Amino acid sequence: MTNRSIRTATLLSSAAAAVLTLAAPALAEPATLDEIIVTAQKRSQNLQEVPVSVAAISADQLANFGAGGGDIRFLSARVPSLNAESSFGRTFPRFYIRGLGNTDFDLNASQPVSLVYDEVVLENPIMKGFPVFDVEQIEVLRGPQGTLFGRNTPAGIISVTSRKPTFETEGYGQVSYGRWNAIEAEGAIGGALIDNKLAARISFLHQRRDGYVDNDFTGEKNAMEGYEDTAARLQLLYTPTERFTANLNGHFRSLDGTARVFRANIIEKGSNDLVDGFSPYHAFTDGQNDQEVNSRGANLNAQYEFDNFTLTSITAYEYVDAFSRGDVDGGVAGRGPGTVPFSVESASKINGIDQFTQELRLASSDEGPLKWQTGLYYFDEKADFANLSYGAASTDSLKRTTVANSVQDNDTWAVFGQLSYELTEQLTLTGGLRYTEDNKTLVRREVTYTSGTPVNGSVSRAKTSDERVSWDLAADYAFTEEVRGFVRVASGFRAPTIQPRSVNITTADSEKVMSYEAGVKSDLFGKRARINLTGFYYEVKDQQFTAVGGVSNNNTLLNADKGIGKGFEADLEFLPVENLLLTVGTSYNRTEIKDANLFVPACSGGCSVTDPIRVVGTSRQASINGNPFPQAPRWIFNTTARYGIPVGENDEVYAFTDWSFKSTANFFLYESAEFRSDARWQGGLRVGYSYDGGRFDVSAFVRNITNEQGLEGAIDFNNLTGFVIEPRTYGVTARMTF
Repeated sequence: MTNRSIRTATLLSSAAAAVLTLAAPALAEPATLDEIIVTAQKRSQNLQEVPVSVAAISADQLANFGAGGGDIRFLSARVPSLNAESSFGRTFPRFYIRGLGNTDFDLNASQPVSLVYDEVVLENPIMKGFPVFDVEQIEVLRGPQGTLFGRNTPAGIISVTSRKPTFETEGYGQVSYGRWNAIEAEGAIGGALIDNKLAARISFLHQRRDGYVDNDFTGEKNAMEGYEDTAARLQLLYTPTERFTANLNGHFRSLDGTARVFRANIIEKGSNDLVDGFSPYHAFTDGQNDQEVNSRGANLNAQYEFDNFTLTSITAYEYVDAFSRGDVDGGVAGRGPGTVPFSVESASKINGIDQFTQELRLASSDEGPLKWQTGLYYFDEKADFANLSYGAASTDSLKRTTVANSVQDNDTWAVFGQLSYELTEQLTLTGGLRYTEDNKTLVRREVTYTSGTPVNGSVSRAKTSDERVSWDLAADYAFTEEVRGFVRVASGFRAPTIQPRSVNITTADSEKVMSYEAGVKSDLFGKRARINLTGFYYEVKDQQFTAVGGVSNNNTLLNADKGIGKGFEADLEFLPVENLLLTVGTSYNRTEIKDANLFVPACSGGCSVTDPIRVVGTSRQASINGNPFPQAPRWIFNTTARYGIPVGENDEVYAFTDWSFKSTANFFLYESAEFRSDARWQGGLRVGYSYDGGRFDVSAFVRNITNEQGLEGAIDFNNLTGFVIEPRTYGVTARMTF
């Protein structure tokens, strides 16, 4: 991050705080902020009373962040300490919270950030790309969540809650049209089927866009970056008695489009600047570029309220198959801009992933000073997937040279409990404990081909298992009715993982995290301002990393002795005057790898490694001791503003703008001049007219309003190949609510 960027972020944060301090005395009884209810502790609570660092994103904010067909990656930098990226495009998002994440691109990769959709964990990274539509709220829980949410949550979780059926007839319909013939249709309708007994809600989303990237090698126009993405959800709510409630949720997704476009030699050697003359609308490639994802699932959430406690059962099944093929070298050997030493085209294929989960939970009522919950959890997953390599495009583009098929079985069970006790009217203590057992087995079968004919094969196996106890302890103290403080100590872990990218399967031991944090949550100026601030420090023992790329283009799992992270988060929300809502968020995350003996393969293709180098045989290896975690920007800043001008009694002209900032971050474990993102701002704007009390709405929007260009990621084994952020998009939207 440049000094100028740091000064900018600091000045904006200070200016926001000054506005809060100076503007409040002049207020003339404007509206107050709505209470935010979250389920961070698996019960409905006011966000301000939860001793966890939580950020909540409302449905209105999500509609603006995702305008123009955005996928779940639009969450990146929309709350403090959250980053997201993907080398697959509209699927396989990789999330990072407080700098902790995983850059692994293999199909069984585990992540330390868990995505929970309607109380069901979506473990496989392909599943995590399920579209966000007809959503009530998204919660981002920062820090380990190992007690209530289990393994693979040492960095935190992202919890998505869809809108549930009601017994009142309601719904909405929305259509957007934008750049590159982008069409988005979204809607929902629901209501009672049997009065007070059975209700339903059906929701749908359809997004499509033409490609906008020309292939200058084949001459095909608009060849890449197009897609057609459809998803739907049907829910049935059954309430036969006042005590029993059951919600059945069935859903599916079908995506057909192009994979991420890799472009060779687009990085200026010695810097991370794009080369002169670079255009996001052109590529030069001789390989295929395709992607398909199909998923479906169902879950049943049933609750029975006894006199003093509630029994909850959540049974869920998820399935996904996928295929993604891309020209990894990003160019054409011997032709085109720059140098492509050799052709590399590969594909990732999921033949099928079946996930079954079951949770049983007993929770006390919210009455009295003592609140408790306890439960059992079971997870079973079978993943059948393959990595495919192809011959040089000029000679054998349609024929496989290597197919490595892997089958992984993963079963986990856990028992957990949590107690919360109000010692006084001001002080509440909360503690939790969870025991987890995790087992994985993987069988890999590789077959090599010559001219499409199998010539030999090999079989390799790996197995991992571990059992761990996770715990947390927190104290929440109400200094006044408006100001609360909390301290929290929490542990968590990421289960052992297996990486079958090569014949020599690699594994990594469990990653263990211990986190310490303290925060203040406040509602000020008559609940016209909300300011939450958290400081934290955590240590990761046996931190799991993936060494990707290098000269051999391998994916290798490894454990670092230790990693540390420290920093702070601030979330601010403010109503300075009637009809103006402002939000400001900022975070600082400083991460560091601690392992003096850890070396990883360094890049090929002429990059400038700045770490100490050792040579082992023909391999150049870089020391990563002291380096920051990959994809971990130190600074994140975000802000939104919505202002409405009343017209008559029920109409309104409004404008909504949002801006996010991320400082520079490494793409890989080693540091180089080329393979890192640049510090940048990205913004969006929506201007519209709402009439009849919001029942009808028409608006125009623009995303990436300043048309920022820059790297989002790279491939380091062949040449200076990268992939970039999307250019500016814009369009119009019409919406009706009933």
